[in-house]
Amino acid sequence: MSSRPLHMVLATALGSALAMPAVAEPLPPGSLGVIAGATAGAGEDARSLGYGYVIGAQAAWQPMSTERGVGFSAKWSTVFGTMFDAEAARINSDLLTLRMDLLVGFRIRPAANPSRYLTAHIGGALYRANQVIPPDMQRAFVGPIASVGLDQYISGWLFNVDVRYGLIGPGPTELGLVIGVSKTGP
Repeated sequence: MSSRPLHMVLATALGSALAMPAVAEPLPPGSLGVIAGATAGAGEDARSLGYGYVIGAQAAWQPMSTERGVGFSAKWSTVFGTMFDAEAARINSDLLTLRMDLLVGFRIRPAANPSRYLTAHIGGALYRANQVIPPDMQRAFVGPIASVGLDQYISGWLFNVDVRYGLIGPGPTELGLVIGVSKTGP
């Protein structure tokens, strides 16, 4: 009975292991975290809203596995903003805002890396300010919002960068850059 040298056995085993098809792994479908960013009034609302910062919380549900290149996503966020140099700030020097939004959309993996995704979302937002905002002279608004961004998974965390535009149509229009860090989970 002839025995094969050890290096031949190891080479055969390694070759067999490499030839096996890769098994898809599920990505963590949920995430919960914090967001912060910069925002400014856009278009006709640039002078009314000024510029400022936002800070808040976000949650997302985006079930998909690493073998799929496209998946759906739902995101919720609540952000508090402080706007400087806002003409709408007549009582206090700063315009304080609160925006709650719910977005649905999709994620696309742009390359073979299963931990990076491009995102696009649309949805609705509730917007409230501490002072009336011209030309409507109201403090509360409801309207559509949209975002595009990038999601990156790293060691059980989800890092994201989004550009958000809203309220589209009715109410004050803002353009913002938001950065988020979330813990992923079941």
